[in-house]
Amino acid sequence: MLAVVSSHAPIGMEGELVSVEVDIRRGLPGVDVVGLPDGAVRESRDRVRVAIRNSGFTFPPDRILISLAPAGVRKEGASFDLPIALGILVASGQISPDGSGHAMVLGELNLGGGVRAVHGVLSAVGRGLAAGISRFLVPRENLREALALGKGSVAGIDSLREAALALSDPGIMSSPPLTPVCGFGFSADLNEMSASGHLSDIRGHTKLKRALEIAAAGRHHLLLFGPPGSGKTMAARRLPVLLPSLDREEALAVTRIHSIAGVLPPESGLVTRPPFRMPHHTASCEGILGGGRLLKPGEVSLAHQGVLFLDEAPEFGMSLLQGLREPVEDGWVSIARAGCTVRYPACIQLVLAFNPCPCGNLGRGRHVCICSPVEIHRYWRRVGGALLDRMDLRVPLSPVPAADMCAPPEPQEDLKASRRVESAVARQKARYAGLGFNWNSRIPPACIDRFCGLDARGREALLQAAESLGISSRAFHSILRTARTIADLSEEESIGEKHLLEAVQHRRYGDGDFFWTRGHA
Repeated sequence: MLAVVSSHAPIGMEGELVSVEVDIRRGLPGVDVVGLPDGAVRESRDRVRVAIRNSGFTFPPDRILISLAPAGVRKEGASFDLPIALGILVASGQISPDGSGHAMVLGELNLGGGVRAVHGVLSAVGRGLAAGISRFLVPRENLREALALGKGSVAGIDSLREAALALSDPGIMSSPPLTPVCGFGFSADLNEMSASGHLSDIRGHTKLKRALEIAAAGRHHLLLFGPPGSGKTMAARRLPVLLPSLDREEALAVTRIHSIAGVLPPESGLVTRPPFRMPHHTASCEGILGGGRLLKPGEVSLAHQGVLFLDEAPEFGMSLLQGLREPVEDGWVSIARAGCTVRYPACIQLVLAFNPCPCGNLGRGRHVCICSPVEIHRYWRRVGGALLDRMDLRVPLSPVPAADMCAPPEPQEDLKASRRVESAVARQKARYAGLGFNWNSRIPPACIDRFCGLDARGREALLQAAESLGISSRAFHSILRTARTIADLSEEESIGEKHLLEAVQHRRYGDGDFFWTRGHA
């Protein structure tokens, strides 16, 4: 008897539908698995055999052939355990599907017949719905994730026996009620992936707080440089506090990426807050950009619709930093391998932080910088001029005076700043509705004149700034986009000279000059 059970291979964002075909015939007892299985899939033969017996069923003493189609797609991971086990039970006549249509099955089995959580469930459900599959059997720990799309009949199961009952009678298994969050999905407390803290934790640094507010309102890339202890890391960790929550489409995309990468915690639903990723500088190119043997998304994709913070940026290596240019510019990262190319979204807000010089003492009071001008310029070149040119806001930081550190925090500082950011974001989304982008930082060059038009005084101020700073064409547009955000924070529709001059002040550092002179070292 031939049995067919649908499953899913998590390849790229959508994945590939997989038909698990099981044929039992006379012959020497044994199990053959074909269809490009990896080591984990081949090992499922032993897990499935023991799990079937420990669940009260009989493992057929015949020759069993398991085919994973399409045969040209490599099958990886342990999520095929449960569909293989159910296929064997159906083929041996121990259970009978109800006949209401194919069901997609996902799950890893332990030796006792229990079902473990797997990766990529949200992508699997979306791919199955697109293919006309309406029934899904998923591990109980993945239930909230599978229900995030709000479509189809989804059953959360804990064991092989429960899966067999659900396949035979869909009415037996019922999903527990879940609590809506933000009006569009389901979430858990552990979905707060943003960094903790408050904007009021930052004492002094008035210009820094203003830059954080502008960066949050328009999703502009941010460069922080200053001596150790000046507040660079603390400021970057507070940026996500100002960002608005994700809308439904953004939350679905972020949750799907985190599920594919295997970093979505069990029993969690939609990620409703912008993610904050802070990889260590020893991370590999595959860890940051994605790829590796399994073509998994990297940190740049895990930070999609959120913040990617690279502390001590020059230590990451030139090739890795230059590999960030395309995701920063286009919002996508393509990973090409022999015979396979996958594409992951990477619409990120990049934050770079590093010292002004190799020793870190440049600009630090009562300390002596031992670096020569050549060493300082070489240190900055490790980041690369092409990536620096994409940083809209550059903020030099100095150590905060003791008087400012002892001053009390401003009351409701976080609330006031968040409200201004939310108002600016709402203006942007209304302005760019239907154009394919929502943020001022993403205004395409063809639309700059339409949305960032200047009067005569504004044009004259911009021309003077361009001549004095020697800015590139990209920097020219970057200043206009930043000025557009500053005007939105002021609730003004037109860009004025004051908005433009403030944008220029936030752009002036990093292109061949430094904030501190050697006399301050």
